[in-house]
Amino acid sequence: MLLEVRVESAGDLRSLRGWLRSDPEVRGSATIGVQGTAPRPGEMGTALDVLQLVTGNGWSAASFVLALVAWRRSRPRQPRLEIHRGDTVFVLTGGSDAEIERVVQMLDAAGDEDTSQ
Repeated sequence: MLLEVRVESAGDLRSLRGWLRSDPEVRGSATIGVQGTAPRPGEMGTALDVLQLVTGNGWSAASFVLALVAWRRSRPRQPRLEIHRGDTVFVLTGGSDAEIERVVQMLDAAGDEDTSQ
């Protein structure tokens, strides 16, 4: 399954990438990379824009979402996180138990759809 995580700034993106790479649960079940985007007119180079995760065997949506929430809570200003799975976007804004459960259920359902196709 391919997931993309978007945050508000390149600094946050680098921090999140490091956080996820240091989490044994996430690191053991996903390949983590960064995809740049084409610069806008007047900008130089590419922007670090999207964190991509390709999940494999042993993938745990719950571990992944809990790692995202823990990272978000560690930030001085808690950024909005968007998790893109195909055409579906999951947004983490508060990190409440209900929000975490909802996102985990949606990611698990998306993973189930991948295996049935």
